[in-house]
Amino acid sequence: MPSRRLFLKNTLLAGTGMLAGIELWRQWLPFPDDVVGGSTRWPAVIATWDNRKATAAAWQILSAGGRALDAVEAGARVAEADPNDTSVGYGGLPDRDGNVTLDACIMDEFGNAGSVTYLQHIKHPVSVARRVMEKTPHVILSGDGALEFALSEGFPKENLLTEEARRAWEAWKVKSEYRPVINSERHDTIGIVAVDAQRRLSGACSTSGMAFKMRGRVGDSPIIGAGMFVDNEVGAAAATGLGELVLKTLGSFLIVEEMRRGKHPQKAVEKAIRRIAQKYPQQARENQVGFVALDRRGRHGAFSLQPGFNYALFQAEQNLVFEAASLFAR
Repeated sequence: MPSRRLFLKNTLLAGTGMLAGIELWRQWLPFPDDVVGGSTRWPAVIATWDNRKATAAAWQILSAGGRALDAVEAGARVAEADPNDTSVGYGGLPDRDGNVTLDACIMDEFGNAGSVTYLQHIKHPVSVARRVMEKTPHVILSGDGALEFALSEGFPKENLLTEEARRAWEAWKVKSEYRPVINSERHDTIGIVAVDAQRRLSGACSTSGMAFKMRGRVGDSPIIGAGMFVDNEVGAAAATGLGELVLKTLGSFLIVEEMRRGKHPQKAVEKAIRRIAQKYPQQARENQVGFVALDRRGRHGAFSLQPGFNYALFQAEQNLVFEAASLFAR
């Protein structure tokens, strides 16, 4: 007859196996807190800053059952085409030599990624990044090589320096002082991540970089794991602000890994911001970085170093802007 100890051991093992099975199923079934107003938390899309036009374009695809990858590309393209957005795409402020140079990346639910850096004359770098992902064996193309590839793919060559941006550059040249301005005009790099009705995650990031930067400077936005990162098992995150701080801490990757460890997206973005402040206290006090995150359950988070960072969230048929909490006060 089996001993009581053996019986308890077998019972425990059986229970452990059952719990593992339940947890496996939970990965694919709605959680109790996944339901809001009678519907699930997905699809959903979140973007840095008040990019409601971008999230609306993404939602149009998501609400029709479309793929998250198509949604984030569509959203980023809205910001890229807006001449009034001086930190992304057409209308972006130039480098100190007067050249508009663009960076972008994109990542799908399978972990495929594409990126372009220091791209000139092409209005939609996010779409070029997608072509890099889908049509080349590489992840990053840069400079003249990226431009040559874009032209070969049929993207038109355009002058991206608007008259407004040119005047701003001429005014800057009077003193030629380089200093990032926190929350300048309440917009910056667009980082956008989404989860669709099939719970597929994707993300994109697009920027013209720091205004009047040194020629050749590339920030965090096109770097997978820094400006944006996606892991379909867990979630996705994107960044905005001073790219050098994000690059040195791989903020978006850190956020996704924190979510993998079980943290809510809000706690995960707070961890990434606190890491920056811990590693680079002086720079953190003087600059801005903001993160947004979304997990595969449709829960979201946003946090920044300084007050003034906001974000757009389209979820449950509502396209809203929220003020993010910050580590420091004014």
